[in-house]
Amino acid sequence: MKINVRSLHRDLGYIYVGLIISFALSGIFMNHREHWHPEKYTITAKEITTTLPSKNDITDDFVKQLVKGEFKINDKVKRHNIRKNELKIACENYDIEINIETGKGEIVEFRKTPFISQIMGLHKSTSNWWIYYSDVFALSLITIAITGMLIIPKGKFSFKSRGWKLAIAGLVFPIIFLILFS
Repeated sequence: MKINVRSLHRDLGYIYVGLIISFALSGIFMNHREHWHPEKYTITAKEITTTLPSKNDITDDFVKQLVKGEFKINDKVKRHNIRKNELKIACENYDIEINIETGKGEIVEFRKTPFISQIMGLHKSTSNWWIYYSDVFALSLITIAITGMLIIPKGKFSFKSRGWKLAIAGLVFPIIFLILFS
């Protein structure tokens, strides 16, 4: 059975066009998540003041009691940490930040952004079936790239004439970026 390079390139492109677009959008969102929080949007934000114990006494149980008892938030506490004198509590639908010294802080209620939060989940998923599917997808992208180089067999636009120069330029840019900014 002879494999037609053009057909393989075309069919893999058709199979993965939706996933390519989804991954590309997710990558853009992930790249800018520190400046814009595309995964969620704020419903309400309110300032709070409370009294906190010493850092050593801020335990999981204390945080759960603070959230449910004092703040009257009926939400699952996912995690908490203390950084730079700030107690940060992450719940399913709330973010809470409190200055440990002053007790002043803010409770932000948020919701997940429809569609965008699901797309960003593609990049963050660690389920086994998704990892294997992503591996197959990665191998297919490599195949699409290689077959793309072979589609135009002759002439001034072929890989042999000019395509290899562009391919090397495409490899050099990320290498330079890694050297300069890593």
